Amino acid sequence: MAGILGMEGLSTAQVQDELRRGGRFVVFEYCVSFLTTTMRRSSDVYFIRAGQSTFVLSLGYTLLSLLLGWWGIPGFIYTPLCLATNLLGGKDVTEMVVPSLLAPRYDPSLGY
Repeated sequence: MAGILGMEGLSTAQVQDELRRGGRFVVFEYCVSFLTTTMRRSSDVYFIRAGQSTFVLSLGYTLLSLLLGWWGIPGFIYTPLCLATNLLGGKDVTEMVVPSLLAPRYDPSLGY
């Protein structure tokens, strides 16, 4: 379960329990513009426990977009989209993440 922020120390059963109670996996968006080039990117995946707010987690990405997103031609389109995504709790990617968490893991010591 490495690579997903907010899952440190949780077992698969604990994650499944949180998902049943409304937990989810999200990414936040940010936009950075350099006059002729605008980059719209997603953050790492975050695990959001049931009832947990995403405001603090999204704040850095939101501020980055507010400060640096407007300064290119598509930036004035992408920046509001990123801000809306972040302020509405991030983009839910639970359906893409869960299958990879539950897939059997290859164990080289066992040969499968």
